[in-house]
Amino acid sequence: MRRLVTTAAMVSVLAGAGLSGQVPYQRLVDAAKTPGDWLTYNGGYFGHRHSTLDQITAANVSGLAPAWIYQVQGNGQMETSAVVANGIMYVTEPPTTVTALDPKNGRPIWSYVRPMPANLRLIGFPATNRGVAILDDKVFVGSLDGALIALDAQTGAVRWETRVADNGTGHSVTMAPLAVKDKVIVGISGGEAGIRGFVDAYDAKTGKLAWRTYTVPAAGEPGHETWAGESWKNGAGATWLTGSYDPALNLLYWGTGNPGPDWNGDVRKGDNLYTSSVLALDADTGKMTWHFQYTPHDVHDWDANQIQVLADLTVAGKPRKALITANRNAFYYVLDRVTGEFLHAAPYAKQTWARGIDPKGRPRVIEGTEPTPEGNLVYPSLQGSTNWPSPSYSPQTGLFYVPVREMGSYYYKTDVEYEAGQPFTGGGERRLADEAWGAVRALDATTGKQVWDFRLPSPSWSGVLSTAGGLVFSGSNEGNFYALDAKTGAPLWQFQVGGMVRSNPTTFLVDGRQHVSVAAGRAVFVFALPVK
Repeated sequence: MRRLVTTAAMVSVLAGAGLSGQVPYQRLVDAAKTPGDWLTYNGGYFGHRHSTLDQITAANVSGLAPAWIYQVQGNGQMETSAVVANGIMYVTEPPTTVTALDPKNGRPIWSYVRPMPANLRLIGFPATNRGVAILDDKVFVGSLDGALIALDAQTGAVRWETRVADNGTGHSVTMAPLAVKDKVIVGISGGEAGIRGFVDAYDAKTGKLAWRTYTVPAAGEPGHETWAGESWKNGAGATWLTGSYDPALNLLYWGTGNPGPDWNGDVRKGDNLYTSSVLALDADTGKMTWHFQYTPHDVHDWDANQIQVLADLTVAGKPRKALITANRNAFYYVLDRVTGEFLHAAPYAKQTWARGIDPKGRPRVIEGTEPTPEGNLVYPSLQGSTNWPSPSYSPQTGLFYVPVREMGSYYYKTDVEYEAGQPFTGGGERRLADEAWGAVRALDATTGKQVWDFRLPSPSWSGVLSTAGGLVFSGSNEGNFYALDAKTGAPLWQFQVGGMVRSNPTTFLVDGRQHVSVAAGRAVFVFALPVK
């Protein structure tokens, strides 16, 4: 289904779009050269979520005001990250709707609405959709019922649709796809249902499956020996957040989820490869070039679906093509993204489960920290020291900005047997919510050392955006959308949006003026400086 608002509105916007709405692959590669658009989930393939736009600065951000507000329809949690290309903004509305907006005024151009089946299964996650990918003349979106859909970028008409996986067994697509070359890369949600995770690539023109790489190896495949018995068949390792990509190396970097069952590791003894890991995959074939496991035999649901950020750093006096990430397990990691070599790790939040990380990158686990039938208090909570909201890396400051969650949990273990389409968790947790707090934390990108900390009253679900104007934007559960000084963390501006900020901010140009957007509550907000 799709809804065209007015032909006149659509023609007005598309007349100024240029290139007939085309966003070729090379333009995605060169996204940093055209910062007026926001072309991928994280703004570019390297996952920086940093913009070189600098019209809004520490000196004038106090004048930032709403330019327009778009009220969303549907039910579910708003976690969309807007994509802006050729004079059109694309946002998703839960459960699975794509709406094209005029970024000048927020007027809808078209909407594609996918009806959900009455028996839709959502196991371990809410009804949400985090955004779209764009390539050439098509926009791509995943659906909660397990499909991938290609839409005409100008009209919203369905160009093709393909089935990714069966929702009846707990599979869903909640992530924003990633378009690379002539393919659309997509991962899968459903780890708490005991699925076997995978990363897929589909032909962008036809929707035909190009390759599939499973995150849990079958019998005879490398890593299968890290699973006891037949436990690999329901080993989880979901791939529910957008990956990163290095065009020069032609490697995708995709985080994987926790093993299943989540909290009872007795039935899956071993390291449980390749869960709670990052996989480096050849973009053409899906072949794994290397892997690194952050949390072997994870029994706390500390998956590694956090954004894998690519940065060129000098580590121990040597230039490195690095992969950096703040993992859910409370440690910040620096890897060599060419080889997967472990370079460095440091704690960035409170943790009570490991004595540190050994020289090979393996955690020194403290005995007695696993879940128990009576409950065992461990930091961080299963929501992690950070979660899916995106961090930001600024080459300008050399800082890595991460939304931090300071919270512990009592972890419980129970017996569990796999049943298709049902929760497969083997326990649960009780959070110390009354003692919890949050922060946006700035880390030295090379060492992980804390540079500054902006404390929040509760652990936030908002991502972070940094800009060349010397600003860091983020939001709070209490409904404040705010800007910080990128070098010091000093608060400079805030606006009460009236609902929880549970999304990633983006920035782009409209008629040569810098705008900043964020989804909060049941609306999309766009801000700009007043016209002089």
